[in-house]
Amino acid sequence: MKGKISAAAAGFAVAALALSGCAGTAEDTDAHAGGLSIDVPDVPMMEEKGEFEDHVDIIAWSGFVEPAWADAFTEETGCKVNRRVAGTSDEMVQLMRTGDYDLVSASGDASLRLIAGGDVAPVNLDLIPNFGDDIVEGMKGQVYDTINGKSYGIPIGRGANILQYNSDVVTEEPTSWDVAWETDSPYAGKIIGYDAPIYIADAAVYLMAHEPDLGITNPYALDEEQLAAAIDLLKQQNEIVSEYWADPAAQVTSFVGGTTVLGTSWEVLRKLTEDEKFKSVLPEEGSTGWSDAWLISSQSESPNCAYEWMNYTSAPEVNGAIAMNFGMAPANAAFCETSDEAKAHCDYFNATDEEYFKKVWFWTTPIEQCVDGRTDVTCTNFQQWTDAWLTVKG
Repeated sequence: MKGKISAAAAGFAVAALALSGCAGTAEDTDAHAGGLSIDVPDVPMMEEKGEFEDHVDIIAWSGFVEPAWADAFTEETGCKVNRRVAGTSDEMVQLMRTGDYDLVSASGDASLRLIAGGDVAPVNLDLIPNFGDDIVEGMKGQVYDTINGKSYGIPIGRGANILQYNSDVVTEEPTSWDVAWETDSPYAGKIIGYDAPIYIADAAVYLMAHEPDLGITNPYALDEEQLAAAIDLLKQQNEIVSEYWADPAAQVTSFVGGTTVLGTSWEVLRKLTEDEKFKSVLPEEGSTGWSDAWLISSQSESPNCAYEWMNYTSAPEVNGAIAMNFGMAPANAAFCETSDEAKAHCDYFNATDEEYFKKVWFWTTPIEQCVDGRTDVTCTNFQQWTDAWLTVKG
């Protein structure tokens, strides 16, 4: 659902995602590591590279495929890069299902849908030399793109959904999300929320800390009772929000214009406000977040160019250029040592701070098989979240 910097908000209407099979243990299927065990289509993995084709068609977030590195790639390989910018994860899924594209820069709320639909293929990591020890551990083997021991994604970058605030108004740094969720918040009427069904997970993160009797251990694994509790909290928050955002530019405008003084944000959006009074914090409850990766189409007509693009953009300099251009933590930690500017960027976005990202639950498509390891209940799926979200704003 993530709309990147210049992307406009888009609707969220999708078919239900229902997968058969069983989840592994809670430890194995934790959102922070381990992958997932479920039945998915048996799509073959590329075994060896061949000659480059003449082009590669890529669906990407704005800022991920730019002439500065795409032209150099074409000169080096002969693979012309054709880019299609997408504004939401829904749009990416729909476009990838046409079979007209070779690669997509998917977030975790799209990747499981594509894997379950047989729309993307497992990735042969042996064919991507730049996927090595320098790729941060927190972006390897994740539940949203590692299925049945197979990797489907090549990491690009990641970020947390943090609490941003206007320090001229919010004079004491918040330590909890309670100022954004509770009706007695002193900032009621000046709070901004995220406009997408995946925001249900933000409510679940808050409930994990404040209503432990609900038994939520993973914000993307909600049974019907837990989903109902999250929706009740979202409806409660609806009474105190000034607006919701899906278009990042609109979020920045809301803060700069004073409509909002506190709410969900990304580090890059706080940076874009270009005013030191706007600050941010990762509250004590933790947060949701996003992690982007290249996924290759199961119908790719240019698999050799696609594999080479994944390898090329995993190199420190190129991966770092993408991360700096968009505003996120790079996947390749070696970039952080290439210059003082790179180090400053990595420090700002907590690129190599795994303790920081252990507090972040990266977007993962909700499915009926509980990704927290429970087998005695059925969890709610993506369509149920979509339907429930429509009831929040009335």
